[in-house]
Amino acid sequence: MKFVHIADVHFDCPFVNLSDRDNMGDLRRLEQRKAFKKVIQYIKENDIKYLFISGDLYEQKYVRKSTIEYINKLFEEIPNTKIFISPGNHDPFIKNSYYNQFEWSKNVKIFNSEIEQIETEEAYIYGYGFDDFYCNNCDIQDVKIEKKDKKNILIIHGTIDGASIEEKQYNSMSKNMLKEKNFDYIALGHIHKIDYNTQENQRIVYPGSMISLGFDELGDHGMIVGEINEDELNLEFIKLDEEEFIEIEIDVTEFYSKEDLIEKINSLVIKENQYVKIILKGDRNFEIDTYEIIKLITNDRIIKIKNKTKIAYNLEKLSHNNTLKGLFTKNMLEKLKNENLNEEDKKIIEKAIEIGLDALE
Repeated sequence: MKFVHIADVHFDCPFVNLSDRDNMGDLRRLEQRKAFKKVIQYIKENDIKYLFISGDLYEQKYVRKSTIEYINKLFEEIPNTKIFISPGNHDPFIKNSYYNQFEWSKNVKIFNSEIEQIETEEAYIYGYGFDDFYCNNCDIQDVKIEKKDKKNILIIHGTIDGASIEEKQYNSMSKNMLKEKNFDYIALGHIHKIDYNTQENQRIVYPGSMISLGFDELGDHGMIVGEINEDELNLEFIKLDEEEFIEIEIDVTEFYSKEDLIEKINSLVIKENQYVKIILKGDRNFEIDTYEIIKLITNDRIIKIKNKTKIAYNLEKLSHNNTLKGLFTKNMLEKLKNENLNEEDKKIIEKAIEIGLDALE
């Protein structure tokens, strides 16, 4: 049997922190649609009978009805493909969700919080869906495969061997427990990094997010195409996201004005399909306003600037000077050494020191 496995599409994600530029959210949402169309087109061209969607197809808090209608219309274009959806923590099967209130195409099966087994011509498909934005136990450990005359597939959203309190809130499952169930394939979602073919005969698979949602998701993104023949499982990853997120570090120590820095950034060689985050490091000799700088950069593929620089001044030495700058620095350092300060307050004081010293030059 042939199948396509995707997860973590996150339709209508707001992309709030993705970029310092205003229109990036709109662009990424269009690119989501483009990638999803590729999935449907591949299924058409290769006569794929099964599509597994392992949660977070859309964002419950932000999704529009028009987006749901768009998704469903594409599902209707592949009527001979059985589509199985296991809702996740971003698109749970709750009372007011579109999973519950929308009339989906006849070839779509949406699982809920009752683990269910669906029999098809080639397989027994098991599925579970979140019924809230958190899940502490889905009872998958109680599931027993009773029939082996067909392939047994599990579609589920969650973390594997979650250790932290946060991870355990998102349906943490033991990998050893899942292996002992002897499913022929376990289609997972939730982790946005792809995990397949890292072990021999690996049957527990994360396809990763369909497209990158930001600079914390570097690398390729797409879908898993699988085929199960008797005891053999063949998997292939197909890239869907045409855009690539990369980070470039720049040391500002030798720059003495924002013009020097902007010239350096504008000289960078960047590919047409790359979205770039500039990370500024080193000791800064001038005030850096990242929002002002990005407005003056000519290449619109640079969409974010992160300032990790430090003030070039030796503040301790300067605080001992019997000058106005010295007295100012001494007073501000005393504020900075307050043990009750949080990181945000420290950044504000550091910025105040920088602006103050520049003004006293």
